[in-house]
Amino acid sequence: MSELKIPQHVAIILDGNGRWAKKRMLPRNMGHVQGAKTVEQIIEDAHDLGIKYLTVYAFSTENWKRPKDEVDALMKLLKDYLKNCIKRANKNNMRVRVIGDKTGLEPSIQEKIQELEEISSQNTGINFTIAINYGSRDEMIRAMRKLMTDCKNGDILPDEISEDVFAHYLDTSDLPDPDLLIRTSGEVRLSNYLLWQLAYTEFYFTDVFWPDFNKEELVKAIEYYNGRDRRFGAV
Repeated sequence: MSELKIPQHVAIILDGNGRWAKKRMLPRNMGHVQGAKTVEQIIEDAHDLGIKYLTVYAFSTENWKRPKDEVDALMKLLKDYLKNCIKRANKNNMRVRVIGDKTGLEPSIQEKIQELEEISSQNTGINFTIAINYGSRDEMIRAMRKLMTDCKNGDILPDEISEDVFAHYLDTSDLPDPDLLIRTSGEVRLSNYLLWQLAYTEFYFTDVFWPDFNKEELVKAIEYYNGRDRRFGAV
């Protein structure tokens, strides 16, 4: 693997859990359970490959429109996942962040997120970021509101606003932009994910459902990334 240039930051849209389950005549929720296990393994694989930042799209602002029983099951799975993630974070020296509108989550989940971020804040291994109740347009609106408040208070002048200044108000303010985006299950759209941050990111789409995604598939994505001519500002 030494001949490969490893991207510093990989972002993933975890797609295909429901279709994976349907293909096996299982309840959709079983696909989400298996998908969560895949996340755990891919974190380890990413770390082993030398990826420093991994950001996954776990639950979007649009996902609330799904059937109530599926949303309830996802929230329960999320709570269990966060609880287990607290143990794994320190064991694996992993720093964990959550981006998205946390105020839209139930208090018990907000508490788990705060605990997880605080406990892992000094860890120096892979930086794992989970997008929960996240939508990029929502993120940018929230950022603009904070920026406008600071302008109103005189903390910043309109002429001082730049791309770097605006990026500071985003949920990802302390993260580098992704080098590579992976989307599974054959879909080829961004689904309101990291729209600002993906401006110069390489995109890799695969037909593999997320629960079947593994280290071999991750390496294929990195090989694709290595084959791209990374020129900025070129046409």
